[in-house]
Amino acid sequence: MLSDFERDFLIRRRLAHLATADADGFPHVLPVCFTIDNNNIFVTIDEKPKQLPRRPLKRLRNIAENPHVALVADHYDDAEWSRLGWVMVRGRADILVGGAEHTRAKGLLAKRYLQYQSMAIERLPVIALRIAVVTSWGDLTG
Repeated sequence: MLSDFERDFLIRRRLAHLATADADGFPHVLPVCFTIDNNNIFVTIDEKPKQLPRRPLKRLRNIAENPHVALVADHYDDAEWSRLGWVMVRGRADILVGGAEHTRAKGLLAKRYLQYQSMAIERLPVIALRIAVVTSWGDLTG
């Protein structure tokens, strides 16, 4: 699905924005850390305090209601607009709470982000974005 240029561009980004929507289509967008494995993008829930006890995060509630999601990573250069670029991936999201794919995703995320190595993320859900459509624009070399 991803071209080599798009994959390399995403690998060089440390932050992307994940868009979910509830059953009524009301959007919710937030910055996320992510990793790529084949035609999947993984985003973990981490230990930072984000929620009231016993209430799932909005992104997880939205995916349960409407699994269609998008993720965008971009490069912005205020001085040189010819260097602007972005990659957007769209697809269905699954919420992984265990199993081999969950374990693999956690390992890839901990390898990419050292902060996860000191967090107990193994028990927390992973969002698996199954890439269906890729759109990109601009300079993907930056």
